[in-house]
Amino acid sequence: MALLKLKERVIEVYAATRNIKKFPQLSAELTGQFSKNWAVGSFREAMESLKRGSLDSMEFVVICVDEEDEKDLDPILQFIDGVKGRGAKTILIANNVSPVSLHTLLRHGADDFIPYPFPEDAFSDSIEKLRNAKSATATPEESDAPRRKGFVLPVYGLAGGVGATTFAVNLAWELASYDKKSKTRVAVIDLNFQSGSVATYLDLPRRDAVTEMLTDMDNLTPESFAQALTSFKTRMAVMTAPPETMPLDIVDGDAIHRLLSLAQSKYDFVVVDLPPVLVNWSADVLQIAETYFGVLHLDMRCAQNIMRFVRTLKAEELPEEKLQYILNFAPSFTDISGKGRAKKFSESLGIDIDIHLPIGGKAILAACDQGSPLAEAAPKNALRKEIRKIAEALITTANEMKAAIV
Repeated sequence: MALLKLKERVIEVYAATRNIKKFPQLSAELTGQFSKNWAVGSFREAMESLKRGSLDSMEFVVICVDEEDEKDLDPILQFIDGVKGRGAKTILIANNVSPVSLHTLLRHGADDFIPYPFPEDAFSDSIEKLRNAKSATATPEESDAPRRKGFVLPVYGLAGGVGATTFAVNLAWELASYDKKSKTRVAVIDLNFQSGSVATYLDLPRRDAVTEMLTDMDNLTPESFAQALTSFKTRMAVMTAPPETMPLDIVDGDAIHRLLSLAQSKYDFVVVDLPPVLVNWSADVLQIAETYFGVLHLDMRCAQNIMRFVRTLKAEELPEEKLQYILNFAPSFTDISGKGRAKKFSESLGIDIDIHLPIGGKAILAACDQGSPLAEAAPKNALRKEIRKIAEALITTANEMKAAIV
């Protein structure tokens, strides 16, 4: 069972250039330093990626200019300003650029400059120098902590009341508390702005800072995001739904993408509790997700919703392969007829249901009402044990993939 369906590459470097063919040495240098973990695009594409938050986790941004770019430097200068505001290191590569233009570009904050064609070892020396400079100015906590690229794990209920929030909250807590000696950081984010109950299930207050952040997403910063979070037992960060009921379209896709990208840069696992409806930013969540959990019951309403959901994904050319269906209240091992119904259910819909969650009983409702994770309220409950197995599999798989990348 593939619990994590990662992208083939984790992009570490983005190269922005009007014409990559003017810099034929660059591809070889990037590949030598970062293997396949780099991407290239025009300045227009780079600015769009910056606005979406796609460059927030970049270690370096390479900016390539030549004599043709001198005719209009403004878009490039705006891009440099934007990149610097996100904290990435910038390397300016100049090919036949006048001293006046070069001076202007450097004044806008490029961290290093390399002439083109490259002198021997110039590119690798620049990378090493900037990394050393970053290490020298980092705080002790930043120096000890690995650079994070968290896994976004949205949980979507395919009908109301199927237990999606219960699963999301308890999965996040199992991830956070699995190994108390580990430095694994976990956040759970409630994006159901109207009826989200993550705060209720964890007995946490809903913060006005969440409202302030959501109503000013154009100015989202790490500081405003941190202020919107609440700590649960010092091991897990929680972004609750806002205190007031808010429309789901108060934010757009770009804002949600920036929010989740920022969370990715701070946490190893980001569990997202989604509203049980599709909104204008649902596709952005699916795109950034590693695995997208769809929680369902064995009933007709879920069957119909799955058919409509899958049709929507195909029509919009969204990555259906990321979906992991979770059957809650699954038939027990001894329920032969129930297991037969589940098999017929999945076959008729043409889906695979890899995760079966057992019936937890009254202990589940009691734990949710008390605002306590199952690990504390009902540690021996069958549902809790199954969610813990999923958390263990996620942690193991994530560690293996991180090791493979390194």
